[in-house]
Amino acid sequence: MTIPFRAALLACAIAASAGLTGCDSLGPTLKDGAYAMERSRAGLVRKETTLADGTHLVYLEGGTGAPLVLVHGFGADKDNFTRVARYLTPHYRVIVPDLVGFGESAHRADVDYRYAAQAERLRAFVRSLGLSRIDLGGNSMGGGIAMSYAARHPQEVASLWLIDCAGIAEAPPSELAKIVTTTGENPLMITRESDFSAFLDFVMSDPPYIPGVVQDVLARERIANRALEQQVFGQIASDSVSASVRGLATPTLVLWGDEDRALSVGTVPILKTLLPNAQAVVMPHVGHAPMIERPKESAEDYLRFRDGLAKAPAAP
Repeated sequence: MTIPFRAALLACAIAASAGLTGCDSLGPTLKDGAYAMERSRAGLVRKETTLADGTHLVYLEGGTGAPLVLVHGFGADKDNFTRVARYLTPHYRVIVPDLVGFGESAHRADVDYRYAAQAERLRAFVRSLGLSRIDLGGNSMGGGIAMSYAARHPQEVASLWLIDCAGIAEAPPSELAKIVTTTGENPLMITRESDFSAFLDFVMSDPPYIPGVVQDVLARERIANRALEQQVFGQIASDSVSASVRGLATPTLVLWGDEDRALSVGTVPILKTLLPNAQAVVMPHVGHAPMIERPKESAEDYLRFRDGLAKAPAAP
């Protein structure tokens, strides 16, 4: 769900005034320009690193303060967080990687994509930056990875921000789960360029405007990665972090859109049962990606949560 396009119309106007023609050439130009503008507004810079095992990772980083690592979901990439990061970089050092298998990072079919394995790869990335303790957030699959990270290394995660997170076996069946079970079709997968508009409408109640030529570019990127995405989805769909996080004391903010069709909002009370120090915010008229649909409000909720942690009395 790569959708950071407030600047798209401006980019269109610039391209048109420069005399650019042809959808195939215009789409990538608009996409790259919009990404660059959104990142600049958020104070994020693109960086690269190579892990000890040779895996190449690309990430965004900006801001100062305590490190906040944000993890994207299935079929998504680092730019899913550029909109909300604009309101976070004045307060934190925001770090947003492309997970292995997605975006600009290495696309590897030879590795495990279950939550624990992805959490360990994320931890290797975090430690490669010289960080030993972080605040951690994630959307969808990224939320499942964040929970697994915290469960496996609780002393290294100061707080969790779970945005419409996956990985909870007890979650009520979502519309997505019912469709996959009954038809075998997966609305999150892109097979044709024409699928992308329906995908946006499925995952968000209020998707931002994206020009058709840019949607086509994003669709082609997803189509090119389809085989690996099917492999990843198959592994995470049958995986759960519920048992490992039960009783996890990490302070947690759960954020959910009440119109999420991919993961049921009925997961929220289950998370509050599993995580004794969790609090929750449910956003009305929002789908699966609050940080894209309501970036300012999402950030404000998170900042209030962190402010509350800062004011809380220290544990004896």
